[in-house]
Amino acid sequence: MARNWIPVRGAQGTHSRQAHADMPEGTYEREISKEGFFGPAAFLHHPRPPTGWTNFEGPLRPRAFDLARLNEAPGSPWSAPVVLHNAAVEMRFWKLAAPMPALARNADGDQLLFVHDGAGDLFCDYGRIGYAAGDYLYLPRGTMWRLSPSAPTAVLMIQATNTHFSLPDKGLLGGHALFDPAMLDTPAMDEAFRAHQAQPGEYRVEIKKRGEVSVVTYPYNPIDAVGWHGDLAPVRLNVKDLRPVVSHRYHLPPSVHTTFVSDRFVVCTFAPRPFETDPGALKVPFFHNNDDFDEVLFYHAGDFFSRDGIDAGMMTFHPSGFTHGPHPKALKNMLSQPKPATDEYAVMIDTRDPLEVGEAAATVENAAYVDSWKTA
Repeated sequence: MARNWIPVRGAQGTHSRQAHADMPEGTYEREISKEGFFGPAAFLHHPRPPTGWTNFEGPLRPRAFDLARLNEAPGSPWSAPVVLHNAAVEMRFWKLAAPMPALARNADGDQLLFVHDGAGDLFCDYGRIGYAAGDYLYLPRGTMWRLSPSAPTAVLMIQATNTHFSLPDKGLLGGHALFDPAMLDTPAMDEAFRAHQAQPGEYRVEIKKRGEVSVVTYPYNPIDAVGWHGDLAPVRLNVKDLRPVVSHRYHLPPSVHTTFVSDRFVVCTFAPRPFETDPGALKVPFFHNNDDFDEVLFYHAGDFFSRDGIDAGMMTFHPSGFTHGPHPKALKNMLSQPKPATDEYAVMIDTRDPLEVGEAAATVENAAYVDSWKTA
């Protein structure tokens, strides 16, 4: 049912007419909105940054985790440490240096593997597809698969629990914006795949359902299909294939970078883009509450222009209701940037339901992250 929002159109005091642009001199804008960035919104103007706290206590405290310090390298993805989770999504960080000793199958939901580092091959029911850093590998629920790295591999795993991944509605932009669906590569039943099928021996399949793992053993390789047809298959998409939507006069909300959607969360990708050039346009992320979604950012590569002290392989977690925005160093470039474009790749997961922190993530937490907005 479409919402009939309570009708308000008002303004008081000193304010701009256009959101995220032409702010009154000496003010900092903060957005309060409904439904992420899609519903009604108010834009408040403050004389000081809204993140100027001296102390922060309680469960809304922003958190940061250095996932690169997770040194476990289990052969099974189901043994990889859980970083964040709720009833709709599960995120794990998995390192793998050798071919998986068993096959995997997720009966809990669709799976995204984001390859943070490494290279190799994915073998699955549908064939073989190579992978490299920056690849998203989408695995439909029930797919049997195995990674065979040619270089040590690190993967952010995102599970759509009991549901699916799909593509966002691109609306007026048209279906070829952000990336052309023709960029989605599918596995091939090539010579390397057939050689993998022919390997003799006993094969174990580790099937995850309701968070528990069942093991099924075959006297042959069960990835033995000789063909397939239909409109469902794993796909590969690299972050370098993305073409971000940009506006030289307006700082667009992060939701325009949505890459995949599920029922209760979205996956967005930040890729290099030109900075806004209009003198009055905001050139850093705007302060906002985002009271409807928890916000997670995984930093893949590049210069993360709105954050200090953040390196590749780190993850930040901003619970819903927490007012946040750029760090003080980035805020100095609010209206003027020293370079023409961003240089960062990052994966954002916004979840409608509150996330829980996994035990492994807590062991690599940067407890000082909450103080990174302090100016002194």
